[in-house]
Amino acid sequence: MAEWIISILLLIGGSFVLVGSIGLVKMPDFFMRLHGPTKATTLGMACLLTAAIVFFSQSEAGISVKEILISIFLLLTAPISGYMLIKSAIHHKLDSIERTKGKDNIEDDV
Repeated sequence: MAEWIISILLLIGGSFVLVGSIGLVKMPDFFMRLHGPTKATTLGMACLLTAAIVFFSQSEAGISVKEILISIFLLLTAPISGYMLIKSAIHHKLDSIERTKGKDNIEDDV
């Protein structure tokens, strides 16, 4: 049964990482491009790390702490780095296309 759970988590995680990577390449501007790595790829890596936790808990005694620490680090740093990249792009007045939503919520730098 554990093999099925691991296989499903690996397929779901790989699919999310693939969709996030395609979004990174195919989106038209920087603001839209940032959603691929920060949303889909983070969720995909969480699925892959959960599969690793299940696998190593079956093959070794106890739950592996390394994968849990990697998951926590990933889930904390991806949104923060995405926020910092967006703030830097806003500060440098990076151009965006008309379809980019939320441009009217951007405050001017003082």
